[in-house]
Amino acid sequence: MKVLPFLPPSLGRPCPVPALLPTALLKATALELVVLAGHALLYPTGITGERRAAPLPDGPHTTPPGATPTAPAAASALPAEGDERPPVVLLHGFIDNRSVFVLLRRSLARHGWHHLESLNYSPLTCDIRTAAELLGRHVEEICARTGHHRVDIVGHSLGGLIARYYVQRLGGDQRVRTLVTLGTPHAGTAVAPLASAHPIVRQMRTGSAPIEELRRPAPGCRTRFVSFWSELDRVIVPAEAGRIDHPDLDAQNVRVTGIGHLALPVHPAVAAAVRQALESREPTAETTGATGFGEIGGIEGSAGAA
Repeated sequence: MKVLPFLPPSLGRPCPVPALLPTALLKATALELVVLAGHALLYPTGITGERRAAPLPDGPHTTPPGATPTAPAAASALPAEGDERPPVVLLHGFIDNRSVFVLLRRSLARHGWHHLESLNYSPLTCDIRTAAELLGRHVEEICARTGHHRVDIVGHSLGGLIARYYVQRLGGDQRVRTLVTLGTPHAGTAVAPLASAHPIVRQMRTGSAPIEELRRPAPGCRTRFVSFWSELDRVIVPAEAGRIDHPDLDAQNVRVTGIGHLALPVHPAVAAAVRQALESREPTAETTGATGFGEIGGIEGSAGAA
């Protein structure tokens, strides 16, 4: 049994037997309701965007939004001395805002991440491709302002899908070092047919044009992917659709047990695993096709390019 390098070994325990699933589902549902109530209280605090620090004065990093940086510009855009971690961009899900990441952001800040950016996109956004292009412009601005050439992204649900489209289809792999997704419908979801009146919800459904575009070949993609998916996620149907299964991508799928969709961005065990995923620099390409499992405090990891 192989445990992923970024998952804390001290929390290991056997995977729950199927007979206990109804009990686990009840507990996860209760936790989802608690998280929903707490998030409803915090939601107003995240409606407005974050205040941005002033850009670097007359810095060399002046790549225009959406453009590919030249080698000299990339080499000269150095972060502040002693600050090796790239900025982390937090991208929320559908009909949500940056307040969903209050606890995860606090956890990252407490453990030494200095550049944390929580982005909002409009609930009226109707196209994943358009949202991905906007994300690309934000990433360029963040790189120019911080002096870093690359960023890491953590996306919840739809936010992870937008980030993946940017990385895989719009050349964002030049800017994104690691993309962590939490409960993202990588293979589409069959849930909430009534919500399909919204165009972007239809794009999250299995077989939609953006989902099919993400199935296309992506040779040479430089971004490392870590996808957290939960067997008790009632938003991603089937739950396994939260996995990244693409032969060209350097991906790790981490199975979360006992936690629902809303709890993924706030659960402390997930936060710890996200931190260590961002810190891990071990290439996963060497384990292509290999799979290993280790239960980690309700989190089970499967290593290797899916």
